[in-house]
Amino acid sequence: MEITATLVKDLRERTGAGMMECKKALTENKGDIDAAAEWLRKQGLAKADKKASRVAAEGRIAMAQDGGKAVLVEINSETDFVAKDENFLKFADAVAKAALASGAKDVEVLKAVKLPSGETVEEARAAVIAKVGENVQVRRLVASDSANNVAAYVHGGRIGVLVEVKGGDADFARGVAMHVAAMNPPYNKAADVPADFLAKEKEIELAKMSEKDKAKPAEILEKIIGGKVAKIVNEVTLYGQPYVLNTDQTVEAAAKAAGADVVAFQRIAVGEGIEKVVEDYAAEVAKAMQV
Repeated sequence: MEITATLVKDLRERTGAGMMECKKALTENKGDIDAAAEWLRKQGLAKADKKASRVAAEGRIAMAQDGGKAVLVEINSETDFVAKDENFLKFADAVAKAALASGAKDVEVLKAVKLPSGETVEEARAAVIAKVGENVQVRRLVASDSANNVAAYVHGGRIGVLVEVKGGDADFARGVAMHVAAMNPPYNKAADVPADFLAKEKEIELAKMSEKDKAKPAEILEKIIGGKVAKIVNEVTLYGQPYVLNTDQTVEAAAKAAGADVVAFQRIAVGEGIEKVVEDYAAEVAKAMQV
């Protein structure tokens, strides 16, 4: 069968694969467009396996929410350029919606969830890899399902926050989510700060004191160190930090004024914890010139 330009165009629009790949697929399958599409998918899976070892530290946080049920999914790519690609963005959005609808609580379960297209998330991921030419990974999933106010917030596509607030309203919950995105507090309230963290900070503050201060009576020394540690606790807790939407009050004061209590929060950022490859192009060119 003749492989016409129209046939190649139709296959390309259907699969998103490159023109030469489409022509080859049609040639290999004697012009059968359905068989060619399946062949390309299989090739995509092969390409996905080859690219799986490449570092994917860029990407996007995708979000989906329905009332008190919300999810954030981190989906990674190798470059920021691909993270803005239409195919990547559609995939990320579809995965987040599938995570919400399925109730999946971890990535391994999510990979087997079917999308409206009939593909599983894992199969769709392989197809995206074939289209964009980079390693793409569904890395993390965080979820919230509560009768309380739940705010899901994504900043710039790279930082995602889920906040659960008892009482208050949706606006306050969203404000807290924005605060968490900006300030990244390690802990919620003073009671959540680990005892070993407090002990280490006390040890550090004592070591920083002069010999003259160390010679003061034990109760005074304890009061001085206690004040310094209390300040540190405020810095590392959500409730102790100045509220970003009104820095004249702490988040705790803002919550009290709103008749609210922040129950919990989760924050994820694209690529955190992934060791990125730093490429020195100047050195690479110099090396190539020596060959």
